[in-house]
Amino acid sequence: MTALQSSGEGLDLATVSDVVLQVCYALGSDAFPRATPHWWMKRRTGGTWEDLRQTDDATDKYFRDKLRMSPCVFREIAETLSPYLQRRVTFYREPLQPDHIVEYALYRWASGETYDNGTCSFGIGRASDITAVRDVTATLLAAYPDKISWPTGLQKAVVLRAFADKGFPNCHGCIDCTHIYVDKPANANGEDYCDRKRRFSVQAQVVVDLNLRVLDTFVGYPGSVHDMRMLHLSRLWERAKRGELFTGPHVMLPFGV
Repeated sequence: MTALQSSGEGLDLATVSDVVLQVCYALGSDAFPRATPHWWMKRRTGGTWEDLRQTDDATDKYFRDKLRMSPCVFREIAETLSPYLQRRVTFYREPLQPDHIVEYALYRWASGETYDNGTCSFGIGRASDITAVRDVTATLLAAYPDKISWPTGLQKAVVLRAFADKGFPNCHGCIDCTHIYVDKPANANGEDYCDRKRRFSVQAQVVVDLNLRVLDTFVGYPGSVHDMRMLHLSRLWERAKRGELFTGPHVMLPFGV
């Protein structure tokens, strides 16, 4: 500033300060175009919902981290469910868009976060997120009625052959139980939902084939219920006892099994 003043090109200090402030404001409001950040640079986050809407080269990995699926699979699901999830416009606030609703439900299932934590990341209220999860659940069942089904016909033959090649004759799939963490139940005995890790959860029994395609699910009993008890309570067990699932000849395994 001293050099400029001595050369007759001095500027008023207030004017310079005003120009600097205007430039800073313009930068902060994205008035100047900026290049897309490199994938290895951590972006400033506006919440998980805003990050998932980004279109740069980090999106695919981010989708897989947050939703356990690729952007392509998500878009296919969102487009299929959108007609079922359109919200009516009211005089109060702008309704949530179908892709926003689907994305939140998938994120909560993939991350296992509670409603309180998940809503902060997606900018929606607790009542709205509970409704969103219920609506997406019902819509998935309506839009994909045959996606989760026991193999039949050619598909069954392929599954049986694949397991037989691995040394498991007459095997249709792999079964296990997992825990879905939930908020502390308000109108139920909390001890019933407290699992062996001392966290509130419900049990989920899942059967998959060699490609991890889900063949059967059974969900809803409290986290304290044992895996074997879950199996005996499931519809899968009843169907097996009625002879509806395993129709092949008996095979004697080593050690008399």
